[in-house]
Amino acid sequence: MSEEPQTLKGAWQSAENKRRQIETSWETNTPAHQALVNAAISSYEQCLRIQDQIALFSPNESLEDIATNDLHHLLSQYRLADLVQRLSSQDRKAVLRRAQDSYEKFLRQLDLYDMLTSSDLKLLEQYRDSPATFSTASTSDPAARRETKILRFKQEKDLKQKLQHLQQNPAALQNDDDMYRSLQLTQIEFCVHQTYQSLESIAQELHILSRAPPPPPPGQESLPFDARERYKNNDGYSEKLDGPMSAGLSGPMLSKDGKPLRPFTLLNTRQTLKDGVFRPDHSLPTMTIDEYLDEEKRRGGMIEGGGAQSGIKPEVDEDDLDKADEETMKARAWDEYVEHNPKGSGNTLNRG
Repeated sequence: MSEEPQTLKGAWQSAENKRRQIETSWETNTPAHQALVNAAISSYEQCLRIQDQIALFSPNESLEDIATNDLHHLLSQYRLADLVQRLSSQDRKAVLRRAQDSYEKFLRQLDLYDMLTSSDLKLLEQYRDSPATFSTASTSDPAARRETKILRFKQEKDLKQKLQHLQQNPAALQNDDDMYRSLQLTQIEFCVHQTYQSLESIAQELHILSRAPPPPPPGQESLPFDARERYKNNDGYSEKLDGPMSAGLSGPMLSKDGKPLRPFTLLNTRQTLKDGVFRPDHSLPTMTIDEYLDEEKRRGGMIEGGGAQSGIKPEVDEDDLDKADEETMKARAWDEYVEHNPKGSGNTLNRG
């Protein structure tokens, strides 16, 4: 089992090279890219056929019985499903169903070798119970869903860091079988983590597609999207408004026959146009600040007095005898009032 046939090794290497080329490409909708995706899918399918022919994996074996150099072949169904999702097809549902089936086979094979953790087994049971509504987190409790999302993000981050650490020294991987085996198992664990996210995404996309209107039968002319165009008379009349004419503002203003080709504005004099050349964009002030304050006072919009200045008593002019006598009489009247009305005399409730 440790000796791998050359045909399987060559098919796997060819499929991996195409997959890496696809992952580094940015043009996903071009015919050349789609042809490369189909070629990579065919290569992985060839790998799966060879694995079945030579019985590379057997349900009677355990994980320890699988050679280290054969562990990466457990990812064949995962790689195939990931590439199938990249296909551009009119029948998107069929593409998603095909990818979903490959993901299920990938998890089923790992389950036979007891390679799934307890949390992964729990998610697998949830998926088998309801594939259409599968979710890695709770959909009813927002707090629990948030905690689960954070936990899975941390797990994914830890797996990526572990893979980077193991891949830093390729020479050591060739000489250390245990380290290379740990790398392969970590890669499989990371792919399992990504599989559940893909299954959740597929379930959501299938739910959205189930609500989409069915496509028209082949050969049937599709109706216009605009109802006004649909019921347009043959005489050319339409209730649809004319489009904006901004596209024609750069052409000539009048045709040879004198017909206006674009909107324009008539000005009274040439001087009006000249005066507006160096005019500022904003409106200039029409009065000064002092003029504005005077206008507000005239309209009664400003109230004078009050504030701290109101508590300052004006000084009495000593030379003004009448004013001094008035202040003296006012002070005497206050003193007489205080003598006749001692403090507390008005309180008739709390007397002893």
